[in-house]
Amino acid sequence: MRSADFAFQTVDGANLHVNGWAVEAPKAIVQVLHGMAEYGSRYARLAEALAAAGYSTYAHDHRGHGKSVADGSTPGHMADNDSWNRIVEDAHGVNREIAKRHPGVPIIVLGHSMGSWVLQQLLFEHPSDMIAAALSGSNGQPPPIAALGKLVARIERMRVGKRNPSPIMQKLSFGEYNKAFAPNRTEFDWLSRDPEEVDKYVADPLCGFAISTQAWIDFLAGLHRVANPSNVAKVPKGMPLYLFAGDRDPVGDFSKGMKKLYDAYKRAAIFDVRLKLYPDGRHEMLNEVNRQEVTHDFVTWCDEVVAAQA
Repeated sequence: MRSADFAFQTVDGANLHVNGWAVEAPKAIVQVLHGMAEYGSRYARLAEALAAAGYSTYAHDHRGHGKSVADGSTPGHMADNDSWNRIVEDAHGVNREIAKRHPGVPIIVLGHSMGSWVLQQLLFEHPSDMIAAALSGSNGQPPPIAALGKLVARIERMRVGKRNPSPIMQKLSFGEYNKAFAPNRTEFDWLSRDPEEVDKYVADPLCGFAISTQAWIDFLAGLHRVANPSNVAKVPKGMPLYLFAGDRDPVGDFSKGMKKLYDAYKRAAIFDVRLKLYPDGRHEMLNEVNRQEVTHDFVTWCDEVVAAQA
């Protein structure tokens, strides 16, 4: 495996860092879309496992995250307007660049958390970008915070400005997620049962930050868009989908949200939809105590998808 990082400029001029882990003659590419308040190179361990199985992996840092934070910009601020659709188009643009670099090699897209909702939109706007999609730590409907969050985010935008974070929004989201795991050792116990993984996240200055008020407003609008049944119905019926999560993941409403997402795709007559729920698992299943099992299951699914394409 070799490093294959590259820089990518979006259609509106944003500069994104793309993390790459390449193997010779990959049987497929896995494009990873990371979650909120993290970054692409956190998936290096997954990339190593995929490389051992013959896959190259790419994971760009979303705008406002990781090495894609613009000079002078606040981490977590993605754009002054329409940031949700911009990050969706960013993912599409990176995907097309990957395809140019690997002509004829199929691409599987994995989206985690915020990245899973980006992927949900790609599935009905740019389905030809991929031969299959995996959604981790997701939900089939806007979470309970969404209705109140839209109002609070707009009030906070007037108070602190569109480019600045809101501690109130941070508490409404991440703070609420942690309540189920009281007494809390850290503010991020909801991520994993593995204290070492949680501590690495807490200690990482590129993780756990609050996103801007404008990012919240656009993100919450995006959640409603991807959950719209008329959009779900546009997903190709033959698209293989793999949904996986911990059944104690608060982002997925403790498995209820993932089951609703599964049901939504089944109602849309997509015939190859699989749901895997891991008992007692929390939000970041790829960083959980049973991560080897989770990674093995994902790689096995990728192998099955690629074999079916042959």
